[in-house]
Amino acid sequence: MKRILTGDRTTGKLHLGHYVGSLQNRVKLQDEYDTFIILADIQALTTHFERPELLNKSIYDVAIDNLSVGLDPNKITMFLQSKVSAIAELTVFYSMLVSVNSLRHNPTIKTEAKQYGYDDLSYGFLGYPVSQTADITFCDADLVPVGDDQIPHIEQARKIARRFNDLYGKGKVIIKEPKPLLSNTPRLIGLDGNSKMGKSLGNAIYLSDAVEDVNAKIKSAATDRNRIKIKDAGNPDICTISKYHEVFNPSEYKNIYEMCRNADVGCVACKKLLAEKINCLVAPFRETRAYYEEHKSEVRDIILAGSEKANMVGNKIVEDIKRAMNIHIE
Repeated sequence: MKRILTGDRTTGKLHLGHYVGSLQNRVKLQDEYDTFIILADIQALTTHFERPELLNKSIYDVAIDNLSVGLDPNKITMFLQSKVSAIAELTVFYSMLVSVNSLRHNPTIKTEAKQYGYDDLSYGFLGYPVSQTADITFCDADLVPVGDDQIPHIEQARKIARRFNDLYGKGKVIIKEPKPLLSNTPRLIGLDGNSKMGKSLGNAIYLSDAVEDVNAKIKSAATDRNRIKIKDAGNPDICTISKYHEVFNPSEYKNIYEMCRNADVGCVACKKLLAEKINCLVAPFRETRAYYEEHKSEVRDIILAGSEKANMVGNKIVEDIKRAMNIHIE
């Protein structure tokens, strides 16, 4: 079987943007690929180093969110980044192959630096794509399901792999060039109309949200500001609720779109229908989450067993890489 590497930084619970952007694909592909799910606690430090209490709690939150959407612990390898020494070693090796300028010009790094208000970037923040390359290649992954904001990082990983092979491969492929896999909805806009739903932006519906939380968030979501009265024709092209219907209620989307344009449905009714669809989607997630919340020792065992397997795989690959670089003693 070919291998997938994907996962999440442990900076808080996951939301619908994560689900449609990557989680959904992980579930679909777990029977076709040897699936590795990383709980990226080290990379979480790039933006949350001053909140270690959040990071520790988030390890369980992120693990449970992955399990709740349908990932089977008997089919996947879920592991903690900080427990896999191969990732740390490869991060150091790869850092020699990347220029500071190329990292500074990475569009995702630039966007996130602006989002967090970072003027003077830390070494770890700037080197995030290098660390992510190590995540992907320590297990020789073929495919990486991601949202579109991660494409620049995957391209950086491909460049590092290519340069490594050119320098040390002697005509052979030592490190695979990973390929990204985008979902049908690689980016979900936020409830406030922001171009991206994000944990730090306060505009997300979380997979763990209760029914009343989903209802309240959708009720307050941005719509067409020019539509003041129910008899006013709406513009669904600029309405957040309309875009959500397209993703979460596709069978009825065209009808809702026309009803909005013709003022045949009001925003309140449109939001109520969307809330019902989303609550129906996440209902089984809540049920599975409740089980794992009551059995956290089981989650811990899944992570530790996965980390042990990840180390076995990673140690073998690191030895091959060291041998190619002549960093070894016969």
